[in-house]
Amino acid sequence: MLYKFKSRSTADIIMLQAHGRQILQAIGKSPDDAHGIVTADQIPGAIQALEAAIAADEARRAEGNEGEGASGAQDQDERGDAGEAVRLRQRAAPFIDMLRRSAAEGKEVTW
Repeated sequence: MLYKFKSRSTADIIMLQAHGRQILQAIGKSPDDAHGIVTADQIPGAIQALEAAIAADEARRAEGNEGEGASGAQDQDERGDAGEAVRLRQRAAPFIDMLRRSAAEGKEVTW
């Protein structure tokens, strides 16, 4: 399943199910609903919630990197370079932009 986020202020954003669910959970919306809405009044809170989720994700990643010693580096090589992994900040950036543009024009975001 894909999530297709729409706004009259921007182009559509399409996300894979896992990533779309993560975004919706971060903003306090039910990812189980096939369709939903973030009203213009809800957008500022959604942006704050998403930015808090991004900060928490980055803090978790920083803690994980500090705890790795020589064996952690070896495990990292076997799994692949974590520095190349797409982070929540990168996945959420287009959605945050959509929210900001929609708020500026007083439009809602739907999926």
